[in-house]
Amino acid sequence: MSDKIWLSSPHMGGNELKYIHEAFDQNWVAPLGPNVNGFEEDLEKFLNADVKVAALSAGTAALHLALIECGVGYGDEVICQSMTFSASANPIAYQGATPVFVDSEKETWNMCPLALKEAISDRIVKGKKPKAIIVVHLYGMPAKMDEILNVAHEFDIPVIEDAAEALGSTYKGKSCGTFGRFGVLSFNGNKIITTSGGGALVCHSQEDREKAVFLSTQARDNAPHYQHSHIGFNYRMSNICAGIGRGQMEVLSKRVDARRAMSRFYFNLFKNVDGVNVFCEPNEEYYSNHWLSAITIDPIKTGFNREDLRLHFLTENIESRPLWKPMHMQPVFADVPYYGAKVAEELFNNGLCVPSGSNLKESDRVRIKNVVNSLLYKK
Repeated sequence: MSDKIWLSSPHMGGNELKYIHEAFDQNWVAPLGPNVNGFEEDLEKFLNADVKVAALSAGTAALHLALIECGVGYGDEVICQSMTFSASANPIAYQGATPVFVDSEKETWNMCPLALKEAISDRIVKGKKPKAIIVVHLYGMPAKMDEILNVAHEFDIPVIEDAAEALGSTYKGKSCGTFGRFGVLSFNGNKIITTSGGGALVCHSQEDREKAVFLSTQARDNAPHYQHSHIGFNYRMSNICAGIGRGQMEVLSKRVDARRAMSRFYFNLFKNVDGVNVFCEPNEEYYSNHWLSAITIDPIKTGFNREDLRLHFLTENIESRPLWKPMHMQPVFADVPYYGAKVAEELFNNGLCVPSGSNLKESDRVRIKNVVNSLLYKK
């Protein structure tokens, strides 16, 4: 059987070992050190905004700390995009709060501003004004941030941007992750760049960043002995992982270009196929890193469905994956409130993420094309 084509695998740039070796040579094998500081500075420069970054152990950790800093606690409610990975919603439960899920709109697949306003208004009528809003830039596609922020400002609710999939994406020229009170980044092994595991919290003040670092290092008070006045967490990124990140930052722009090239490949592959739509930016205001390329399939027009193509890929050792199953459809969240229509459900039923890695070769694209054509034009 041919080598496996992965959906999105790590792609090293070459200089990661240089930073790792420096850490070992200097004995900086800890959740602090020059690589951590340097990685945070690299991210701040790349985001090109007046922000401060705290490097953490995971994007989930960043979301958790963002909720804490927004004052979310037991019994509170937090609005969350339903069409997302579970890590967007799980930290709400960590705080003893309840997620309130909101449907997507069809253009960006992200939080629908109309459903958002409906949800907030209804929760207020029911006596529960939400404490925060978590919006996700799905698969690297920027959400409708102007409209979402307008709703958030109307009700005076802080926005947390889950930009875990959107490093390198921009909306109206501004980096995703820099719009809300907090932004969240992820460097998991399948992301556009990786630190093997890791994430970051994007803050707009040094005070917020310092609080995040304090909480992420077990909230140790300034005393000669171990004293704690707050509950803390072991969430800080290690100097070794940050070294990988520093090497990855050197090639981030190239990785974005390569992912976008894969999206164009699929656009050209399916452009004359009635019933298959490739997930693309709605207009020039949106610039997606296309972390994952995705398609939707109309089985009536094509004669095959999402699952037919996924299984067809699988027989040729090519990984593909259904879109995220919406959170309001998940058993663990079966009893929580949901607002909107069925956009997210329809996307899940008909959508497929296709191989998108920046390290895919031309021979891989030929294999993908041949598998697709064998299904499209089978006798």
